[in-house]
Amino acid sequence: MDFALLRDAFWGLTFDGIALGAIYALISLGYTLVYGVLRLINFAHSEVFMIGTFAALVAASGIMGVKVEDDPRTGGSMILTLLVCLLVAMLASAITAVLVEIVAYRRLRQRGATKLATLISAIGVSISLVELFRIITDSLPREFPRIMEKTFLFSYAGADIRNDKVIVIIAAGLMMFALERFITKTRLGKGIRAVSMDENTSTLMGVNINRVITVTFFAGGIMAGAAAFFYILVYENTSFKVGFFLGISAFTAAVLGGIGNLKGALFGGFALGLMETWTSAVFGTAWKAVISFIILVLVLLIKPTGLFGESIQQARV
Repeated sequence: MDFALLRDAFWGLTFDGIALGAIYALISLGYTLVYGVLRLINFAHSEVFMIGTFAALVAASGIMGVKVEDDPRTGGSMILTLLVCLLVAMLASAITAVLVEIVAYRRLRQRGATKLATLISAIGVSISLVELFRIITDSLPREFPRIMEKTFLFSYAGADIRNDKVIVIIAAGLMMFALERFITKTRLGKGIRAVSMDENTSTLMGVNINRVITVTFFAGGIMAGAAAFFYILVYENTSFKVGFFLGISAFTAAVLGGIGNLKGALFGGFALGLMETWTSAVFGTAWKAVISFIILVLVLLIKPTGLFGESIQQARV
């Protein structure tokens, strides 16, 4: 254990934890949205994230022509490349999420299948996607080209603040705000809230359940795609199993905050990012996944509804 590292690099670790937590929060929003509407955990959501990372990679190298050995881009070319990669990742993940809903959920739901059957179907889709990309990539990781030069913008209390992580935090915050506005202010968003509270009554009031569920998966996929781009922008690599590790942490964040609660997902994401970063500095990065799992078990044992779970019965989202 190295508490000296935590003490000496506390603010730098805190900033890194906030950036990591922003990625967790975006992914956990997908878990929360789907659970709020269907009362089910979408275990294929981690693969939706994984596909987003590969979509960003294809957009960078295939569409924008950026190679791993190239120098980082600057100016308008850099901004255009970043935007294209972000949009492609979001679109690919959103489409994948909708397809997962159609394949793994819709027909079973229409036939009145049990929740266990639907859960098994989602796990089957998850395994299929992982194996598909394992075969495509020959089980090898893929390196993401450096689109922008990573520089330190300023220092605070000994912590060097890097530009790519600042972009992640600000952009993730804007996307979370946009999702919150969509859920609370738009007609479709109100439909999602209505279905999350009472599906039968919503149907009687004229709400199109299938459309609401499709929009919910689409919105969750957009958040996962954005998280995928921000992840690959910072860490510059991906693999067929990247969704598994990030998915466990994001699911833990959703449970920590209160599964089905948007504000809880945000709080859980940032809290878990900080806790993982701080404890990794003390115990080592090899303990990162273990720490996440321990937190998940402790939450389920001590407060299964999560920190904000008391409001779930009134309004799932």
